[in-house]
Amino acid sequence: MKVGKQFNTLTYGEYLHLIENHKKFTDFNTLGLFRSIVETTKLSLEEKLKLRQVAVAAFAKTFEFLQLKDPRTYLAVMTLGENLTVADKNQVWENIRHNQQRILESKKLNHRNFGTYSKHDCGYDTCFMNGLMTKQGSTIAYYGSGEMGFGSDTCNWAKELKAERRKKDRKEESQIVRQSLDSE
Repeated sequence: MKVGKQFNTLTYGEYLHLIENHKKFTDFNTLGLFRSIVETTKLSLEEKLKLRQVAVAAFAKTFEFLQLKDPRTYLAVMTLGENLTVADKNQVWENIRHNQQRILESKKLNHRNFGTYSKHDCGYDTCFMNGLMTKQGSTIAYYGSGEMGFGSDTCNWAKELKAERRKKDRKEESQIVRQSLDSE
């Protein structure tokens, strides 16, 4: 059986029915569910908050992993109806970063090449590369990660450039020494 509607067009009762019977629907998408809770205009704020509580209780593991897969949606769902100051928002992002590292370590994942991290998203609306699939470790992925980055993130292409530069310097140094010995 298929849902047959976009999630953000559902009423509160339809949402509850959908969450209770989610296993019967072949096209059920939990990420779409959480996004639609934020985006829907058919529900009041109180209904959205109740729906968030029901959805998080029903899909606790998925909601926890949403921090890693799509942190902006996670932030929007968590802060639904709240007015955050800049300091509060920065603290929430710091908590998300910390939780992302914890999840990556517990699942023994050595990469973040899934979810929003697999696409270029530098934050500029006019960037022609927005939505472009990126290869892990590329410069586009490094600079296009948007607001999220870890202190442990390394720039492998910069290491390669530095190694090439040092190799070139060593060769030039030996050539200079050879030329000075030949001229004497």
